[in-house]
Amino acid sequence: MPRQSVLPPPVEYRADPARFVVDTVLKRDVFSTVERGTWTDAQGQAWPAVRRRWNDVKLWFAPIAFRLAAHEIKALEKVTATGVTTPLLAVGNRFLVRGWVEGAPLQIARPKGDLNFFHSAKAALLTLHRAGYVHNDLAKQQNWLRGADGEAWLMDFQLALPFSRRSKLGRVLAYEDLRHLLKHKRTYCPEALTPREKKVLATKSLPTRVWMASGKKVYRFVTRNLMSYSDTEGRGPRVTQVAPRIAAALAAHPAVEAVHLSDFQTLGGKVGLYAFVAPRTPVSEEALRTHLAASLPDRPHLDHLQIVDALPVDKEGTVRDDLLLLIARNQIEMLDQLAGSDAVRAQVAQIARGRLNLTDRITRPAA
Repeated sequence: MPRQSVLPPPVEYRADPARFVVDTVLKRDVFSTVERGTWTDAQGQAWPAVRRRWNDVKLWFAPIAFRLAAHEIKALEKVTATGVTTPLLAVGNRFLVRGWVEGAPLQIARPKGDLNFFHSAKAALLTLHRAGYVHNDLAKQQNWLRGADGEAWLMDFQLALPFSRRSKLGRVLAYEDLRHLLKHKRTYCPEALTPREKKVLATKSLPTRVWMASGKKVYRFVTRNLMSYSDTEGRGPRVTQVAPRIAAALAAHPAVEAVHLSDFQTLGGKVGLYAFVAPRTPVSEEALRTHLAASLPDRPHLDHLQIVDALPVDKEGTVRDDLLLLIARNQIEMLDQLAGSDAVRAQVAQIARGRLNLTDRITRPAA
């Protein structure tokens, strides 16, 4: 049964893009831009929604972008009614609009010990398979959403494919969907893995073993070296290469106790870097930026530097990257739910009040 409390309208084709009002840029990569906002349907009803558009991709990426979009549209048309993902609302010229659900992707929600989530995730996956589709991209944590109600939702159907259980390849793809879910369960609820699940985790299918041994290496070479594309949910080399250098340079300042870098999408279509710095002795932003310029002669750009009393940490003392990432991206609605304790909740609320990135919110004033 669909989990939406209000049934969505029928899918609208040849839709007018002007009826989508952008609020927040969620992601950009070489194949598309994903935006959160409001969609007004043909009857004038407003729906919280997400738009994926591929109207401004570079010419040499356009064929792939069109193919990925076609896969997603076809899959959403088939599985919308199952309730495992948000509904397809509209399709237009180089864009699609789908519903929005409050929640956080797995790498941010981090459902440690949350067996209810993984029961829900397995049920959603089996429902998807019964509907005749495999997702084909569930190794990525960002393609699993933990809703505000604790339920699991599947996202990003660009690689989804129809399958038949009578087909050996189809059974292999469904098996790999399940194995990838179990990898996430192993990360967050390892003690709950059953002997059968452990056996599945230990047994990669033959196509997967071939892919890991050869195809994946070719894929990485082509995407990273020839296409300059890093498959990190649109984050790219600024996050994987530049951010660690900036963090190390800031941490070397004698007044700095701890540093954490997060990323966010800028309105100009680039990846911004946001540094949270906890000092051991008083220090100014100007002094830290001067130190940074002297330490890194190539002067990589740091968009925001926020000095905070302390970085939020979990019970093991690990920095709460999930909370800081939401603050850096100015997506603060889920902070209270994810904080986990009153002390952390108060700490991140103070950091959020002083946040420096307010530019990704386009239509709505920042809270």
